[in-house]
Amino acid sequence: MNILGLSFGRPSQRCDILVKEALFAAHEAGADVRFLNTMALRIDHCHACDFCSRCRERGDVEIHCCLKDDYHVLEEAWLDCDGIVIAAPVYAVGIGGQFKNFLDRLCPSHDRATLLEANRNRQADGKPLLDPRYFRDRYSAYISVGGAHARNWVALGLPMLHLFDFSTTQKCVGHVDAYDQGNTGSPILDRDLLRRCASLGTALAEAVGRPYSDVDTWAGDPDDGVCPVCHCRLLNFSRTGDVECPICGIQGRLEQEEDGFSVSWSEEQLRRARNTLRGVYEHYDEIQNMIRICVPKLTDPDNAALIEREMERYARFDTLTGNP
Repeated sequence: MNILGLSFGRPSQRCDILVKEALFAAHEAGADVRFLNTMALRIDHCHACDFCSRCRERGDVEIHCCLKDDYHVLEEAWLDCDGIVIAAPVYAVGIGGQFKNFLDRLCPSHDRATLLEANRNRQADGKPLLDPRYFRDRYSAYISVGGAHARNWVALGLPMLHLFDFSTTQKCVGHVDAYDQGNTGSPILDRDLLRRCASLGTALAEAVGRPYSDVDTWAGDPDDGVCPVCHCRLLNFSRTGDVECPICGIQGRLEQEEDGFSVSWSEEQLRRARNTLRGVYEHYDEIQNMIRICVPKLTDPDNAALIEREMERYARFDTLTGNP
C-alpha cells in the first residue's frame, strides 16, 4: 500500500507540514509513504502538441510527454501510488499554476475511457497492452492552503484540486480547507487543523485496496458542502430550481424546507459524476461525436479554401493593425 504526498507550496512551510501530517497518519495505519515537494521541479504548461496521443495511437506500451522537464518525476510517482494527498496554496482565489500545469499534462493523457478503448482495440489486433498501472483505482485527498480570513478569497481552492480526480476516475475520501493561515501563523499552532489533516491519511490507508462501491468515507472537513460527491460549496442555480455541481457535473433539485433549503440528488445523477467511469465515457463519447462532425467540415473543399483565404488575413495581423 503506497500513499504519495505532493506539496505545491514552499519547502518546509504550510503545505509541507499539512501533507506530512497526513502521511504520518497513513504510515501509522500501515501504509508505505512518500513525500515530494514540487517547488524545485520544473513543470511546464501543456503545449497541446498531441505527442502523448500519438504514443497511444502507434501502440506504445507507455505514454510519454515530449517536453523535457521534471513532469515525468511526478507522473511516475503517481503511477506507483495507491492513494494520493495533495496540498497546494491559493494565491488569487484559486490554486497556483504549477498544480494546473501538472493536471493538464497528466489527466487528459491518462483518461480512463480513452485508455480502455485503446486496450480493447489492441487486444482485438493482438498488440501489446498499455501499462497496467494506468488502470489502477486510486483514492485521493486534498488540502487547500490560503492566508485569507474571508473564506470567499479561497473559494476556488478545493474545487480546483478536485479536478485531479476526473479523467483518472479517482475517488476522494476527504478534503481540508486550510484558510485563515495569515492569522494562524503556523499550522503547528492549530491542533484541530493538524488532526483533520491526519484523518485524511488514515482514511486513505483504510480505503486502499477496497472497491470504490465499498468506501463511503468522508474525512477532514465536516460535510458542509451540498454536493454529495465532492462536498464542495459551489453550485450553479437556474431560475426553475434546478442546480448543478460545476465540479462533478451532476444535477439536482432545490427544495424548500421549514428551516431553509436542501438539494435532492438522484441515484442516476450520482452514477454519472465526472469521477466515475460512466462520467468519463460521457465525455469520451462527446469527443468522438465532435470528431465525426468536425472532420467533414474541415475537409470540405469549399470550407478548406475559405479557411485558407481567411487565415492569410490573420497571419498579417501585425501589418494590418500596425502592431509592433
